[in-house]
Amino acid sequence: MKEDNYKHQGLRNKLVKKLAEKGIKDDRVLSAIGKVPRHFFFESALLDHAYQDKAFPIGEGQTISQPYTVAFQSEKLEIKPGDKVLEIGTGSGYQACILLELGAKVYTIEYNRVLFERTRDFLPSIGYKPHFFHGDGSKGLPVKAPFDKIIVTAGAPIVPDALTSQLKEGGILVIPVGDRTRQLMLRICKKDGKLIREEFDNFAFVPLLGAQGWGK
Repeated sequence: MKEDNYKHQGLRNKLVKKLAEKGIKDDRVLSAIGKVPRHFFFESALLDHAYQDKAFPIGEGQTISQPYTVAFQSEKLEIKPGDKVLEIGTGSGYQACILLELGAKVYTIEYNRVLFERTRDFLPSIGYKPHFFHGDGSKGLPVKAPFDKIIVTAGAPIVPDALTSQLKEGGILVIPVGDRTRQLMLRICKKDGKLIREEFDNFAFVPLLGAQGWGK
């Protein structure tokens, strides 16, 4: 059984404070970061890394995202309790846990089978139960569409049509778009059937693989 003690909670509180200093304003997002035990996603020998504001390798060429990045994307999604959210790129599952803490109904899809199986088994063991899918996230999840919100946690070469078509009227898509090393964070809102695009900061994500992503 993994332990979440006062020391871990204290480290999380420090992380929350740091994210607020870096410009995260949504109290609900900060509260969610303060609740999810990020050290559960690390080997015990690496606990010192768990509450640093940086990404960390999780195997299979993937990373657990930097807490600031998770908070930034979560804030831009403007999650309301009950929102039906599609997450492209389950990875470690940390971002999915934050979305669940915000009250979202989460559908998460992972391209890599090893990560999919590992995270599908792990998250329920720590009390988080999104709906897990294995497949090509660049095509979205048509069987469960449409969605109130869609979040992409890998860098895409383009905005996949499949994702914008699976967004409800009034919905929001947050996606990093660029080359394989650096991407611009975009927020795309669907209003009156039109796509309204906003651009934010540059980030560095692992590549989105798939038919509307990068080739292997």
